[in-house]
Amino acid sequence: MSISWYPGHMVTARKEAVAAMRKIDVVIEVLDARIPQASCNPVVETIRRENRRPALKILNKSDLADPERTRAWLFHYNAQPGVKAIALSSKKPKEVGRVPKEALTLVPGRGTPSKPLRMMILGIPNVGKSTLMNALLKRHVANVGDEPAITKMHMGHALGDGMWLIDTPGLMWPGIAHETAVKLAAAHSIGRNAYDDETVAVDLGQYLITHYSALLASRYGALPETCDGHGLLAWIARGRSLVIKGGAADLQKAALVLLNDFRSGTLGPITLETVAS
Repeated sequence: MSISWYPGHMVTARKEAVAAMRKIDVVIEVLDARIPQASCNPVVETIRRENRRPALKILNKSDLADPERTRAWLFHYNAQPGVKAIALSSKKPKEVGRVPKEALTLVPGRGTPSKPLRMMILGIPNVGKSTLMNALLKRHVANVGDEPAITKMHMGHALGDGMWLIDTPGLMWPGIAHETAVKLAAAHSIGRNAYDDETVAVDLGQYLITHYSALLASRYGALPETCDGHGLLAWIARGRSLVIKGGAADLQKAALVLLNDFRSGTLGPITLETVAS
């Protein structure tokens, strides 16, 4: 399976991001805590370093991620020069309140009416940028949805007297490696038309069997000893009585069950990457 998803508006968004970054002080990059590396856009990193801008990396959706792995990823990113990393859920206002304070530590002397702190929020689609933006501003300014690429244009907003915040469309990059694309699809950061649910669910299932078998057993019952990704879908279909004409297991519906249970956090706290991998 080859996954390729790079909507046309992202080409324009990338050019605009390059121009806008020259006028800001701090890049706030929103990552998905369940896939901290896969959701880290190499284009954003390149632009940021070329412009010598510090970054506040936010591991969002941390309530859905494996806390032990999140701690390791925070240590990894915090060890990088010019980078500060924090983990939070953009749906929790108290946690979001940390963001401006953390950003200020990266640019001492900013944050006043005469010298406002100018921040830009960047990230791939569906990592929670718009939810974070709305929470920071305490009002609805950005559309939120469960489909990637909701935001289509840059938007600037005052955040108090001494801060300015720019929201941007989700940015992808061309030529995404297959392994990365599968993780992005599993986390729903790629448009549905770009991949096959069953194929992605098989790969996701294989990983979960290896690393989170106890969570699978808790949700779907004890798995057969020789179960693989395909077998997991068949097991789910059997347990949910999901069949197609003729009585065969409906693997497509089973794939959706697994993907939705992972995405919603119903399976439990899961992270699909380790710092060492």
